[in-house]
Amino acid sequence: MRIISIDPGYERVGIAIIEKNTKEELLYSECFTTPSEKKFEDRLFMIGTEITTLIKKWGPTEMAIETLFFNTNQKTAMRVSEARGVIIYVAKILDLCVYEYTPLQIKNAVTGYGRASKSQVETMTRKLISIGVEKKLDDEIDAIAIGLTACASIRK
Repeated sequence: MRIISIDPGYERVGIAIIEKNTKEELLYSECFTTPSEKKFEDRLFMIGTEITTLIKKWGPTEMAIETLFFNTNQKTAMRVSEARGVIIYVAKILDLCVYEYTPLQIKNAVTGYGRASKSQVETMTRKLISIGVEKKLDDEIDAIAIGLTACASIRK
């Protein structure tokens, strides 16, 4: 099973490609960024193009994406919702099964505790899958954690 996992955003999108056979293997990860000086619709287009390119290159059959956690900034939440929509649309156009996970489910799957801190999630993610020593941005680590959650929950 090969999964593309996404930590959605419109400024930064965490992306990981994980393959699960007997053990999970991280094939690729990045924090894709869009320039703030670009118009919002151009940023959405860039995100859709990047996700399309990665799906075509790596050939996953599943997508795991984090559900939106509403914070106090409604404008940001709405824009992230729009980015999620673009990402899910691309996945469906390219015939991927889409699985959505809440932050609580991801933390619980990776750390065993639904209220784990960011640093606890990062520590456990690094213990569960070989990532490498270089520092990864939070969005990228989160995407890897989302992929691990999918690997643990999808039965195929």
